[in-house]
Amino acid sequence: MKSTFLLYGLAVAATFAPTLSLAGEVQLGPRPYYLIDRMADSALKSKLAACANGPFARTNFSIGHRGAPMQFPEHTVESYTAAARMGAGIVECDVTFTADKQLVCRHAQNDLHTTTNILSTEHANRCVKAFSPASGELKASAECRTSELTLDQFKSLKGKMDAANKTATSLVGYMNGTAPWRTDLYAIETGTLITHADSIQLFKSLGVKFTPELKAPAVQMPFNGFSQEDYAQKLVDEYKSAGVPASNVWPQSFNLDDILYWIKNEPEFGKQAVFLDDSYSDKAWDPMNPATWRHQMEDLKAKGVNYIAPPMWVLVTAKEGKIVPSVYAEKAKAAGLKVITWTLERSGPLTTGGGWYYQSITELTKSDGLVFELLHTLAKDVGVVGVFSDWPATVSYYASCMKLE
Repeated sequence: MKSTFLLYGLAVAATFAPTLSLAGEVQLGPRPYYLIDRMADSALKSKLAACANGPFARTNFSIGHRGAPMQFPEHTVESYTAAARMGAGIVECDVTFTADKQLVCRHAQNDLHTTTNILSTEHANRCVKAFSPASGELKASAECRTSELTLDQFKSLKGKMDAANKTATSLVGYMNGTAPWRTDLYAIETGTLITHADSIQLFKSLGVKFTPELKAPAVQMPFNGFSQEDYAQKLVDEYKSAGVPASNVWPQSFNLDDILYWIKNEPEFGKQAVFLDDSYSDKAWDPMNPATWRHQMEDLKAKGVNYIAPPMWVLVTAKEGKIVPSVYAEKAKAAGLKVITWTLERSGPLTTGGGWYYQSITELTKSDGLVFELLHTLAKDVGVVGVFSDWPATVSYYASCMKLE
């Protein structure tokens, strides 16, 4: 029997375009056109403008990062459905687990205080750190984990836009921290949380493929007898139980041991396992200097890793006023690694430099029109095979225009 969440999800999906099937026509909306209008005149702008009337198709190059969280609460039925409608061929469920060891879709095991309404519910007393208002130099804080809730308790929560006002002196103020360039418009009456198993069924009905990310636990492992290996295996088992072929799944992890576990124990799924390289967290690390790298590309390839996924800024640099591939990108390509990157359109307006995701090309980042310029470099010069986005319509527009699969 289909779960209540799944049935509700199908109904939600249908409301976006009642005359279309769930896996039907792609609907991009105005944002790609807004970005093209803000590009400087160039051959690329002309090419993109010429594609204004489509046709637009779903493509694996376009990956829904947590769904479509620029405007919908992340990792919810509504966010996933919006991503599929915007042409994402692959959608992400970040995977963590509850107290009863059930897999659910959340960006982190300990993010419920910023991504759900838990602090205003009866389950607030289960948080490992209760809400504390800002006082003097102390910021407002809280910490609530999925591992403190049963699955039923988790499912009783409502998703919200991922945000918290750390200067707030009240709970209401703390929960009302959505950035002005995002919106709470679609979070007022929606925000349906979902299990990993139900996300599989929903994605199948939407006609999209899967990229689950095994999130690092916030608790000590093993957790009540649940080991890291059990956790990695359970993720794969839920696809096998649902009859999903391994070729439609790109399991991810920042933990190289998880990737190597899948390569050894689930080799069909391991072929497409995506290593999320977080070497950038090392203070001395430099994407232009291989001597500073934690992992060498040839070593990863020799271990059976086929896909690597760093953030966008790691793959590019600025040279003579243009965006060009970094040494990191060139080395990955030379080693035969397929590259996926993250996360387009997570930075807000680019008029002030773009922030963290654009840090290697800050000097060039002066307008939202740069989004397509960066995307073009990533696709044509770096050779990425997929791009995560918080608003997949932009990547879908580009991929359809350039006829990328």
